[in-house]
Amino acid sequence: MCIIILYLCAPDSFGQIVVEMKQLDEFLIPFAGLKLGKHQFEFQIGKSFFEDFNYDEFDDVHVKVNVILEKKSTLLELTFKHQGTVNVLCDLTGEPFDLPIKGKINLVVKFGEEFNNDNEDLLILPHGEHQLDVKQYIYEMIVLSVPQKKVHPGVKDGSLQTPALEKLKSLSVGEPKAEKESETDPRWDQLKKLLTDK
Repeated sequence: MCIIILYLCAPDSFGQIVVEMKQLDEFLIPFAGLKLGKHQFEFQIGKSFFEDFNYDEFDDVHVKVNVILEKKSTLLELTFKHQGTVNVLCDLTGEPFDLPIKGKINLVVKFGEEFNNDNEDLLILPHGEHQLDVKQYIYEMIVLSVPQKKVHPGVKDGSLQTPALEKLKSLSVGEPKAEKESETDPRWDQLKKLLTDK
């Protein structure tokens, strides 16, 4: 992922804008210098992380991500784990609340002729590559760990009181009444009696 920073230059004959590409190296893991074995990396993810992806579903974010990279002679195995909270709006009431989330994904990195990330569990890096950008994997892991339906815990336990919730309660259908035991038709009883009296 790259950030584009625009600088306006002193006016020249064309009035051009210089564009500088800056790589976010905070999420680059330089694996070339690592010894064989397991290595741990930790990232604190906040709201600004998602701004780079133009993702604005979260009002606030406090998520800790641990990445275990196991370097082997011909490949890398990565395990991503995250846990924390994202502040979202309740789908029923529109009230904001902190939603606890956690999750885990695994990734195998192999080396080949050219870059290929078509498979979500396997990444092919070109030979000679010396670092891995994990930002996209962290982003997808967190976003996919949020349930499709987000319900405020106060709705579930009945402690949340909002005008929207009161309106929903007033519009909901009441408890279905237990049906009375159907009384049998005496004519059918007489016919059944004929069958059993044989």
